[in-house]
Amino acid sequence: MHTVALQLAPVLAAEKSKVPFYIAGGALVLWALVLALVLGMRKPEFPGSLRGQRIVMAVSIVLVLGAVSTAVITSGPPAKTAEASTGAQTTSTSSTAPPATTTTPTTPSNIKQRVTKLAIEALPSGQLAYSTQVLSAGSGQVSITMTNGSPLEHNFTLAQGSTVLGATPTFKGGSRTLTLNLKPGTYKFFCTVPGHRAAGMEGTLTVS
Repeated sequence: MHTVALQLAPVLAAEKSKVPFYIAGGALVLWALVLALVLGMRKPEFPGSLRGQRIVMAVSIVLVLGAVSTAVITSGPPAKTAEASTGAQTTSTSSTAPPATTTTPTTPSNIKQRVTKLAIEALPSGQLAYSTQVLSAGSGQVSITMTNGSPLEHNFTLAQGSTVLGATPTFKGGSRTLTLNLKPGTYKFFCTVPGHRAAGMEGTLTVS
């Protein structure tokens, strides 16, 4: 009988309900009432024989063990549901996800533009000529500073073919700067004061 009670324990544990305990406890109480009120009072000679005593003891032990076993089994905390376990797993997974990263794209505005600085001057002697007739620069932004120490007014004008791209003011004394964005090619520079270019105040700028 004791073995039967132990075999029932896993089944009762899986139920996780108080009903098995109520059934076992009720059976024990009912058995006690039967022994005391029915058999004990109506049959003074009960249980009579040694065999009867053993049967009463065996039944009583089984009922007591059943009540105790169900009390212990059903007193534990309820098992977690599959949904709760799945939810916990999902939360754990999301909490360990690596943070997102962002990358700043490289655009022309992010790249430092190359600047070429050049210098040229009108001859201080008053001769109608620049200090050089050949200039060179890299493509991109080109800044050309002209200094005029001559007693005459001059300017620095840059053109490609028949198209004038830019020019400094016509001035005397000091310096002026012309800044342009130039592509690879060959350009002409000259002074636009009447007669100065024809007298030799011109040159070539090569951009590579």
